[in-house]
Amino acid sequence: MDQIYFNKIKGTRTIDKREQLEKGQRIAFLSTLLILVLALLKAFVGYTFNSPLLIADAWHSGADILINLSSLIGLKLASKKKSNRFPYGLYRAETIACLLIGALIAFIGVDMFKDGWHKLFLMDSQDGFPIFPIGASIVSCAVAAFLAIKQRAIGKAIGSQALLATAKEAFFDIFTSLFVLIGIVFVYAQIPYVEGAVIILIAVLILKLGIETAWKSIMILMDADMDTELKIEIEEKLNRIQGVKGVTGIKIRRSGPFKIVNCIIKTIPSLILYKSHELADIAENMLLTEYENIESVFIHVEPEKEIIETAIIPVQDKDGLESRLHPHFGKAPYFIILNLGNGRIDIDSYVVNEFLDKKGHIGLNVAKSMIDYPIHLLFVSSIGEISFHLLKNNYVDIFKVDKQMKVKDIITLYKANKLDPMTQPNLSQQQF
Repeated sequence: MDQIYFNKIKGTRTIDKREQLEKGQRIAFLSTLLILVLALLKAFVGYTFNSPLLIADAWHSGADILINLSSLIGLKLASKKKSNRFPYGLYRAETIACLLIGALIAFIGVDMFKDGWHKLFLMDSQDGFPIFPIGASIVSCAVAAFLAIKQRAIGKAIGSQALLATAKEAFFDIFTSLFVLIGIVFVYAQIPYVEGAVIILIAVLILKLGIETAWKSIMILMDADMDTELKIEIEEKLNRIQGVKGVTGIKIRRSGPFKIVNCIIKTIPSLILYKSHELADIAENMLLTEYENIESVFIHVEPEKEIIETAIIPVQDKDGLESRLHPHFGKAPYFIILNLGNGRIDIDSYVVNEFLDKKGHIGLNVAKSMIDYPIHLLFVSSIGEISFHLLKNNYVDIFKVDKQMKVKDIITLYKANKLDPMTQPNLSQQQF
């Protein structure tokens, strides 16, 4: 892969991530502003029309303002550019903000529980029908629903934990406002107990949400393994890349709204250094392109010392290990495929050369058909230039052997390390 092209992709993705964080900041700021206006409205109406329930809900909205401010500050810090002091960026500031959100939600739950317990045994009276407190509660429900939907949509789009947490709290605000509305009506109708019992139930649910949010943030800060399904998916995708012979040591760290992936990919031992870097670049670019919430990928390339290797040999006949090598790679009538390892030589299958009757580029067509098969080794007497480079570029080790040798003799020499790898083709395209 072109290294310059790869760097351009990474640069573009960095800009996209900054734009995502700025989008999160905008919705957090809008949420804070709307909730502030809503809290002031409920406080004003509650004090003016003597509605303690609405006043309590205004204090609850005040706590929501602190939650949204925590989210806003976290996203603001996370969008800062990387520096010498913080080479990995400040993405985890968003996780810390999420931890604070969880603690605040839990505090709100405890506070509401106390208020609900108190209201089980004490009822407020109303002089007239509370039309303005009811109207304020309806407005509160509508605003909470708008913010919840907006925050959840943007939180999912940019992978923001803080926005998703505040979205959950906003959804609870809908029910809180609804039950406050019901409580106001019940107080007016002088129905006992119901208001307090409902508030206690909501308080328990909010407390559970706060504890879960805080605990998840703690696990992220401690680099806990929380992405098992993603690890399996990444391993499957990396193994599909031509030249990758295995994937191990996949580790995923969460850093605010993004993830950092570390892993080891295995490849053929004879692969030269620049090709190893190219293979790593291909793997990194694939993950960065397919997963928007992956911020960076660190891949270490190691030679694979496989127990089982797959070899292919052009042969003149189908006589098992007694088959004789065909002198020309592309003109061989058959190809024998072998599995080597554990002291065994197993014949996998025979492939008939279906390109013999075609004119021109026979070797190239044969080589192309081999790429889709997981071949590690090729033993030939002669091979053309295009076929040679195509196979080498697809991580196939090619060894030079003498004409007319039998398959069993070729494998014996290979296992004894008496065969030299081919470093260049020995047929011109015209000869082939």
